[in-house]
Amino acid sequence: MITIRKASAAGRFYPADEKSLQDFLEKLHFEEGSFAIQLENQEILGGIVPHAGYMYSGKTALHFFQSLSRIDFVFDTAIILSPNHSGWGLKLALDGHQAWETPLGLVNIDQDFFPFLQVEPSAEAHQIEHSAEVVVPMLQYFFKKGFKILPISMWDQSPATARSLAMQLVTANKKLGEKIIVIASSDFSHYVSPEYGREQDDLALERIARMDINGLARVIHQEDISICGYGPIMTLMAMAKLLFDKPFVKILDRSHSGQSVASKEVVHYVSAVICNAAS
Repeated sequence: MITIRKASAAGRFYPADEKSLQDFLEKLHFEEGSFAIQLENQEILGGIVPHAGYMYSGKTALHFFQSLSRIDFVFDTAIILSPNHSGWGLKLALDGHQAWETPLGLVNIDQDFFPFLQVEPSAEAHQIEHSAEVVVPMLQYFFKKGFKILPISMWDQSPATARSLAMQLVTANKKLGEKIIVIASSDFSHYVSPEYGREQDDLALERIARMDINGLARVIHQEDISICGYGPIMTLMAMAKLLFDKPFVKILDRSHSGQSVASKEVVHYVSAVICNAAS
């Protein structure tokens, strides 16, 4: 009998039953379909996606998944890097369950990576964390079955930890030889005005575009930019620098929560893909 992590965000961040979730994603799919950016002939590592409730950030997240599905992107394992909002569990944590459950079914965890990573399982780090979970139904909707996931929670979001984790993942997959996609789950500026949040996020996106890991960490701390998943983003950047000759970032969509529910203080969202310019 396999051990299963039950969905904790269903009914709060996305619909709790299969039909409602399918209908919601189907509606988003067709409403936003004309905006998906074409990515043919690109060598893709992964990207950045938001993790707020689907009613707020779902359309921005959808640009990433839909763009990949349109080029029939195939992968064995989705490595989902997420922040740890609660602070529970280990500073860097795998999940010891064998599968995660969402209203769209079960997805197995790729435990083949475990022996090659200096990261321990911690159920506490994942049990109420939504930022990895909300990614999974989108993967299931657009890519159906046949893939596994490797969720890694990051409470320690330092550049050193990001680089170390990136090296471990790249080294592990050289031994395993799997086709991977790496998803950095992060929202951007929190509870600020639409104008100020965009200005703040632009400062971070400039560093991301330059693949400047130390610069990203520095500007986030110096300018007090409330990007919650900068550790996952830096890890993705570090992996791209290890794997690609000329990594570059393509922004797919930007939005904020005030476009769904009017407010003077909003949360900002970005979806982006990291490719190899040499491809």
